[in-house]
Amino acid sequence: MTDCNSCPSKNSCNIEEQNTCGIKNNSSNQVKNIIGVMSGKGGVGKSTVSAMIAEELNKKGFKVGIMDADITGPSIPRLLNISHKKATANELGIIPVTTSNGIKVMSLNLLMEDEDQPVIWRGPLIAGVVEQFWTDVQWGDLDYLIIDMPPGTGDVALTVMQSIPISGLVMVSVPQDLVSMIVSKSINMAKKLNIPILGVVENMSYVKCPDCGKKIRIFESENTIKFLKENNLELLGELPMSKNIANVSVEGNDIIEEEIQNTFEQIGTKIIKSLS
Repeated sequence: MTDCNSCPSKNSCNIEEQNTCGIKNNSSNQVKNIIGVMSGKGGVGKSTVSAMIAEELNKKGFKVGIMDADITGPSIPRLLNISHKKATANELGIIPVTTSNGIKVMSLNLLMEDEDQPVIWRGPLIAGVVEQFWTDVQWGDLDYLIIDMPPGTGDVALTVMQSIPISGLVMVSVPQDLVSMIVSKSINMAKKLNIPILGVVENMSYVKCPDCGKKIRIFESENTIKFLKENNLELLGELPMSKNIANVSVEGNDIIEEEIQNTFEQIGTKIIKSLS
């Protein structure tokens, strides 16, 4: 059981009795803020956004870690260009891999001999691994821990929300899904569990003309604005369709357009302000 005073969710927790709290904690870890990055479904760029948020907060001088809780589809090691490295362990627990710029990373792929082998596990076993990533990994002192959550509202997403003291959620979507039932389910799940939603990152929001630089929106932006207003959500940033951001690694991100880097700088600033 965690100490309420050190829990990042102490200001938003709806549990009245401390002894009924199911959140466990590792006394050797001091994590100030935990940000879950969530999407209604896969394939919308959730993991890329998770990696880029971690990179941006790291650039701002904060101590950052990233937990890959998407157990059956872990992509964080490749995005961070550390898939060739392996996590180790000692008597105190699991030691995460650290990128060259200081971001601590834990992913199931960092424990497997062959990253191409599928994880054929049932929900309870996967949920147990996620809990271990929180309680058994030596995160140490972190200002921000980014959790790349599994898509949807299933067992593992529920485990993350109930067993880890999340400070706030960032929703990732694409324009045609933002106003759909898929995203609404994720938003309502967070609200029922009393977890603040920091805002929405809209990926593949537009295509930029290579000749004139004009933003071409394939889907109606008015529906997005209406949806955000109805749900009292902030648009943290809009990302274009870009092959560079799809293939980026945090340890070699100079190929990312300046516009995208500026967007993530704004996203990072808004997240910091929301949690301060």
